[in-house]
Amino acid sequence: MSRRKPRHLSSEEKELWTKVADTTTALHPKAAKPVDPAKVLNSKPRKKPTPLQTDFVIGQLAKPKPRPNSLAPSITDSLQTSPVQMDAKSFGKMKRGMLVPEGRIDLHGMTLDQAHPALVNFILGSHSAGKRLVLVITGKGKVKPGDGPIPARIGVLKHQVPQWLQQQPVKPLVLQVAQASAKHGGSGAYYIYLRRQR
Repeated sequence: MSRRKPRHLSSEEKELWTKVADTTTALHPKAAKPVDPAKVLNSKPRKKPTPLQTDFVIGQLAKPKPRPNSLAPSITDSLQTSPVQMDAKSFGKMKRGMLVPEGRIDLHGMTLDQAHPALVNFILGSHSAGKRLVLVITGKGKVKPGDGPIPARIGVLKHQVPQWLQQQPVKPLVLQVAQASAKHGGSGAYYIYLRRQR
């Protein structure tokens, strides 16, 4: 099937079309003028727009969720962050091992049932004797083989003694508890600074 050749308007038809076009009004009188492609190509290149957000990471604006199962701080950490109740100069000397303890008790090797009353009697006796600085040796604890899947703290006495010192009847007598210097046992002993007798 052959295509028809395009039919061109005759001069009479063009004249008639022009008369009809003059009698009409434009639907969009302020239509945009046609853009000349040559002008667009020869114009200056536009600057690249700056991005609104740079180096975006997914979730960077999300608030951190609190850890539901956070472990309690170690005894060493909690003692280091506890406020200093005694004279700051004396506390510094005590931490460096420059103060000599006036009494000492060795709880190392005792069970909890033996160590608790021994500690209480020692603190009460030291306070009544007018002693200010005493040394409590607990030991660092031993690693037990095959403890199982549940983690256990090493050194039962090491963790229990600071708690006992916060209980009655010795709590009102204790002014400061601090880990001993390496000279007096390091992490296996505590300095107990007692209040003055009233």
